[in-house]
Amino acid sequence: MGVVGSVQPPAERSNQESWAGCRAAMTRFRLKLNRDIFVLADVGSRMRRRDFILGAGATATAPAFPQCARAQQRGRVIGFLSARELSAAQLSAFQRGLADAGFTVGQNVTIEHRGADLKVAQLPALAADLVQRQVDVIFDASSIGPVRAAQAATATIPIVFFYGGDPLKDGLVASLNRPGANITGLTGLQEELASKRLGLLHELVPAAKTIGFLTGWTQPTPDNGVMVGAQTLGLNLIVFQARSDRDFGPAFRKFAEHQARALVVNNIVFFSSNIDGIVALAERYSIPAMYPGVAYVRRGGLISYGTDVVAPYRQAAAQYVGPILKGTKPACLPVQQPTKFELAINLKTAKALGLTVPRALLADAAEVIE
Repeated sequence: MGVVGSVQPPAERSNQESWAGCRAAMTRFRLKLNRDIFVLADVGSRMRRRDFILGAGATATAPAFPQCARAQQRGRVIGFLSARELSAAQLSAFQRGLADAGFTVGQNVTIEHRGADLKVAQLPALAADLVQRQVDVIFDASSIGPVRAAQAATATIPIVFFYGGDPLKDGLVASLNRPGANITGLTGLQEELASKRLGLLHELVPAAKTIGFLTGWTQPTPDNGVMVGAQTLGLNLIVFQARSDRDFGPAFRKFAEHQARALVVNNIVFFSSNIDGIVALAERYSIPAMYPGVAYVRRGGLISYGTDVVAPYRQAAAQYVGPILKGTKPACLPVQQPTKFELAINLKTAKALGLTVPRALLADAAEVIE
């Protein structure tokens, strides 16, 4: 059942390590970034030729970087591990990304998919099964659960992730620029986005001093973006942890009991399978809600702010899985972060709630539903 919590003091985030680079072998592979969506984690750095080419006299004092080329393995089999069922658009994007890298499913590559259907306890066994089948690379999608399971199952098979957390803070990688070991991928920066969502919601409903925060299994830490944002803005935050779709009704009743005047819905895996139910409850309780993605707004939600939830699957396949299948080591592929974020507003819902959307928000919105 859900759990109600309160705001705690924020904790200071640690600094990320600086870019060091890989050996000259990396120059044979250049990451093709989509400039609109992802950039290298250290956007302020520029890779210079002398960073990659070590002169004969410098060899003795140069740091030991990992060799970026590895022996290509036979087979070309991708293990696809997820905590939930992905959308057709996400799976199609992944296959398009493979095609960008020169791989066609059914011809020169096979995908072994293992989904836990939100039963996270099954993930370790599913990951172990992929390892036993000797897949060439494991792609972990949607949340940290599959990533942890894959890491526990193998220290040698390359792992590519896409999830919303902080891989450095979560201990998945040594640094964003040099992940190390056998793992790398894309991060969605959901904690940072959560803080921004709260700020936008406060701009839309400035009179709301008590805010509900609907999140998932894990109790938010003091440095969670919403927790920090609420403290900065002087807001009272009511936290409810929903562990299944049966918790949504009690969550909204709890928000009503605590007189929450607005709501932030966190980006939780199983929430995306219950969009209509969550939006309907927000409508029933007449609570202005900020959502993590445009899909909510298109189904009647008030406002959303987030990243594209489809494009990263294409990038993961094209810029990570494909190159790894061709022999590039995960340690030589920096973790990427999103740089493009989209605001969406449903004016029909705003009118029903008696809200006037500020002109500044409308001007910033990438999508406005009349």
